Amino acid sequence: MIKRKLVLRFPATVVEQPLIYQLVKDYDLMVNILRADINPRKEGRLVLEIGGQEDKYRQALDWLREQGLKITNLQQQVFWRSERCTQCGACSVICPTGALAISRPSMMIRFEEDKCVACEHCLKACPARAMEIHLDNAR
Repeated sequence: MIKRKLVLRFPATVVEQPLIYQLVKDYDLMVNILRADINPRKEGRLVLEIGGQEDKYRQALDWLREQGLKITNLQQQVFWRSERCTQCGACSVICPTGALAISRPSMMIRFEEDKCVACEHCLKACPARAMEIHLDNAR
């Protein structure tokens, strides 16, 4: 069983097609949509978690690419710049998943990429601009 968080970008020509439905129906995958930005006149973007059998997962990604989608791992899109971080803790208070948290007893911020859902709350909360999210860089 495999479980990954991905960023899918797709052209306007496929925005209205039931691609996520096909992942569930044809590839027996579990899909959790974490974030969606879809406009029928523009390119769409989904942040989602996909789980299932590895062979079906790989077949599904190949099929999505054939449909014109660009796919990247979410972890390749979210960055914590520790050298910029002032350890103020503002991000840890607002992070809904606990991806940014204060380690005890050191009281230092830690970033757990696998918990991040790219909600972007940390971007607004961080006075030092230590968090960066590049969802538009999918390949």
